[in-house]
Amino acid sequence: MMPLKTKNLKYIIRTLIILFVCQPLLAQDSITNSFTKFKVDGVAGVVGEYLILESDIDKFLFDIKSQGQSTVDITPCQVMGKLLEDKLLAHHAIQDSIVVNDAQVNSEVDQLIDRFIQIRGSEQKVLEFYKKDNIADLRVELFSIRKDIRLSESMNEKIISEVDVTPDEVKSFFERIPKDELPTFGVELEIAQIVIEPKATEEERQKIIDRLNSFRSDILDNGSSFATKAVLYTDDLASRGEGGFMMIDRKTPLVKEFRDVVFGLQEGEVSEPFETEYGFHIATLEKIRGDKLEIRHILLIPDVDKEQEEEAKDKIERIKKRIESGELTFDEAAREFSDEKETKFDGGVLVNPVTLDKRFELNKLDPTLYTKVNDLNDGEVSLVFNDPSRTGKTRFKIMTVKNRLEEHKADYSKDYIKIKDLALREKQIQTISDWQKEKIEETYIKVNGENRNCEYVSNWLKN
Repeated sequence: MMPLKTKNLKYIIRTLIILFVCQPLLAQDSITNSFTKFKVDGVAGVVGEYLILESDIDKFLFDIKSQGQSTVDITPCQVMGKLLEDKLLAHHAIQDSIVVNDAQVNSEVDQLIDRFIQIRGSEQKVLEFYKKDNIADLRVELFSIRKDIRLSESMNEKIISEVDVTPDEVKSFFERIPKDELPTFGVELEIAQIVIEPKATEEERQKIIDRLNSFRSDILDNGSSFATKAVLYTDDLASRGEGGFMMIDRKTPLVKEFRDVVFGLQEGEVSEPFETEYGFHIATLEKIRGDKLEIRHILLIPDVDKEQEEEAKDKIERIKKRIESGELTFDEAAREFSDEKETKFDGGVLVNPVTLDKRFELNKLDPTLYTKVNDLNDGEVSLVFNDPSRTGKTRFKIMTVKNRLEEHKADYSKDYIKIKDLALREKQIQTISDWQKEKIEETYIKVNGENRNCEYVSNWLKN
């Protein structure tokens, strides 16, 4: 991280933008239709076994510009400080024996290369841009870059994993903000929904279970590859390219049924078929690494025919009419009829996955969701619409606005969750800063050339 000197909230927020938004751009050579000549490479600095090249600074700024963001407030010295911080994190991640999954890194490299080819138009143009003879050489370089980023991110997460703030610290943070610098929060909504999913026939469900059992038998009895079967057959597009692979721990967001099965497996065991809201699965546990599990799974989604879809749509239309006639409240209808287990018992109320409270900022809503709720008055029910799952599964929904909070200046009682988040991020930044101060003293660091003229917050020059 790059903790810059700050005395007010505006600067904290701007710093957070640099830290958390710009970080993924680091060291990913952006491919655009424009061409920028980078300066001839020299070694700008050394951290442990890592070199920072002069061109890395230019590429960082170039990447930000290519994303349509302004670099006016970002100086080369700030970028150099960021590069030094990332390399320090990666260096000590290795010292602390932090493991980065190579399969995940390889998958990221594949996605990067595919994106580069799509933008540039051909594989050859990508190779020319990177001055590489073949894709294999480019893959090696991108793998090294992505792995270092993963190492620094993992080290960063480890450092702040146990950082928390007390209510007194939150209150103290809020009271330090000058009144004229209190942030303004936009229009916020509490949203509820009812979801009705078309159900596959029992015959179709059994066909899927039988197919998964045949996969399982082939793996256990004939030594077939679980990963190969996942590549060929799984309906989970997110993990198909990695053969159904997932690295998980107790904090990984998983549906209960999936979590219960995979955390009950022994190494090498292949589960019986089991059902979640996504479909039917089999899973295997490949390796236990500390508190993390390396697993693979295969997902098959039962086919739903038009007749079942029409039945589901008719059902939710009838529910909507009963709510609008006053026969049922939205809460009652959600509890009785909704197929979404996560929300039905709370009257269909959604939880914001970013803030973990029940408010959604209107201007930050997904565009599709925005169009459904923007014009709704409190208590009004939306039209029925289909909101397919990430696997393409049909889901009919109706939504309502439970409460609308107009644009307002930050209020301690109303906006406690948001204020707590800002206070926590400030404390995390300070924790990283303290860690840096300690590790800089015990790590070989050298800063070269004009970069020694920068005024760094951290003592990179070891003066």
